[in-house]
Amino acid sequence: MTRTIVASATREIVIGFDQPFCVIGERINPTGRKKLAAEMIEGNFDTVIKDALEQVAAGATMLDVNAGVTAVNPNETEPPLLVKTLEIVQGLVDVPLSIDSSVTAAIEAGLRVAKGRPLVNSVTGEEEKLEAILPLVKKYDVPVVAISNDETGISMDPDVRFAVAKKIVERAADYGIKPHDIVVDPLVMPIGALGSAGQQVFALLRRLREELKVNTTCGLSNISFGLPHRHGINAGFIPMVIGAGMTSAIMNPCRPQEMEAVRAANVLNGTDPNCGHWIMTYRDHKPAEGGHVVAAAAPAGGGGRRGGRAARAGGSARAE
Repeated sequence: MTRTIVASATREIVIGFDQPFCVIGERINPTGRKKLAAEMIEGNFDTVIKDALEQVAAGATMLDVNAGVTAVNPNETEPPLLVKTLEIVQGLVDVPLSIDSSVTAAIEAGLRVAKGRPLVNSVTGEEEKLEAILPLVKKYDVPVVAISNDETGISMDPDVRFAVAKKIVERAADYGIKPHDIVVDPLVMPIGALGSAGQQVFALLRRLREELKVNTTCGLSNISFGLPHRHGINAGFIPMVIGAGMTSAIMNPCRPQEMEAVRAANVLNGTDPNCGHWIMTYRDHKPAEGGHVVAAAAPAGGGGRRGGRAARAGGSARAE
């Protein structure tokens, strides 16, 4: 069974088909968040701190960390800002981190300061990216998100996206990187613009699991982009995509409706033994005003283990 191991200085998480769904908190990302971007440029990390603590309290398994605040000289400005952000976040929480950047220099700078075994987000099928990112993945012995697009862009044909994912897995093997350290993003399209988007990703996930035997992730809220009441679509998408083989997602864990769907899918998928985490989270639930459920904070699943490996010295459309 494919098992992708990520870790902080003190906590190890396994991403896998037989593991609880891995929720990667998306909030520490200034893309589309002008206030956060302005704060980070000024050296104000109050919102970063708030988002880190809230996401972990809400049940995030991991946190994605992005510092892409400007398109002006990103090779110079992004590496030190990403390093500072990573250092702050890993000083606050014990969950593993995802180093999220399209700037190779920023990813390398982040890998130098990240503790444990972070996830690199990301590499694409573009030759330039493969040659820049895969050596870093090998050097630091970390897993990487492989996004299924290349020099031709994002194909609407799921067979083409599968072929790009296969190419990345094969190129990674040339560097000695095993398939279990490749987490493929099959690229979820907005259902409002492409009516077959759900069917496409379900079919793709089955192929990725059965043929490439890799773990998978996505920008979850892409599916509902442009639609009203996005969280209802997202919550419906979660159990279906997990049933098709998705093992993680970059999403907002502070949305109770979506986290309930994750936890319920874990129960029904057999990765929450004896319904233990569901019971722990919801046994004292009380209806709030408007019929929403209030539940005690708990992790999305039980994939974490204390005492992980020793410490070592894209943008997607998001639902706000």
